[in-house]
Amino acid sequence: MLNAQTALYNTGNLRIHDGGQMGFHTDLINNGLFDENLGLVGFYGPAALQVSGNLIPTFFDAEFMAQNGTLLTTPVNILNNANFILGDVLTPRNQSSIGLNFLADAFHTGAADISKVDGYAFVNGKQEFMFPVGDTQQLRQLVLKSEAVNPIANCAYFFEDPNSPSTISGAFSTGSRESAVRDVSIREFWQLDSSVFSTIEISWNDRSQISLLTDDISEIIIVGWSKSRQQWISLGGSAVGDLSQGLAVSDSFMPSEYEVITFGVTGLPRDFVDLDDYMVSPNGDGINDFLEIPELELSPNNYMRIYDRNGLLVFEKENYTNEFNGFATTNNFVINRDKGLPSGVYFYIVRLDDLDLEFQGFLYLAN
Repeated sequence: MLNAQTALYNTGNLRIHDGGQMGFHTDLINNGLFDENLGLVGFYGPAALQVSGNLIPTFFDAEFMAQNGTLLTTPVNILNNANFILGDVLTPRNQSSIGLNFLADAFHTGAADISKVDGYAFVNGKQEFMFPVGDTQQLRQLVLKSEAVNPIANCAYFFEDPNSPSTISGAFSTGSRESAVRDVSIREFWQLDSSVFSTIEISWNDRSQISLLTDDISEIIIVGWSKSRQQWISLGGSAVGDLSQGLAVSDSFMPSEYEVITFGVTGLPRDFVDLDDYMVSPNGDGINDFLEIPELELSPNNYMRIYDRNGLLVFEKENYTNEFNGFATTNNFVINRDKGLPSGVYFYIVRLDDLDLEFQGFLYLAN
């Protein structure tokens, strides 16, 4: 009976000297020192390989040519060059602390659809860096340009709907967004963590289906899910390209304040128009006793808000069906609430969710 070695198990002190080379055709379990290396380490072969252990290995140059991928279950440091040739570097997507870690002087070459980081990549001590991240099918790089050197930053790409991710915890409802954001992509997103104000660049392609968001490239922006506000916020910037491919650049923002990042479109619906102005006189004579807007029958899913002339919200109703008769429904400082709102001019905004439209107008209340 013959027993084949299934892994290289390091419990001592390995070192690759300048000009030296070491090739792995089997797994590496590193429980010893393996961090003062020069030369080249390579991962080769048709089988999937794994790097694990209690101590982090640090390679000077590394090349990845394991056809079915090199799985990292412990971080791996790169001092100089990571050369992607064939097969991905895989990291656990539910453990953002594990990734391929580029140190201050490190860089990468060869990243493409057939070889990149499928999971998390880190960078240390750099002001600018292009993260070679993607998923099983495509390279979807993110370019980070910071206002100062990043002590550490990390990034991963997800080809998933942010409303219901399957590989990370949390959900990022595309229906929860600030008024400056009209819509948010449900095709893909990136996770980026950095504690330095930065701008980013991300690209779209046919798989992004930007046409689901807009047919006007000038409307495309980068948006982020705010940790504090729990909604999508515009990160500004500009975009160039066409509906099949292009590039978006953000304004400066603090990445650590956002859970995930993706494409959005800016502004209120392009079909924003004014409805008529209305009279409401709730005196029981059957005429204009309620605010009635016939067009709302076209969109049972709607949201009505009414403000006084000072901008105070006095009435709001989801799926409005002619309920407003001069009385406030919000918890604010309306005087003599039980007697109804005072006569005067009010401003209304109604969103028709079924039609992706929003209307505004005025009403006069004769109470």
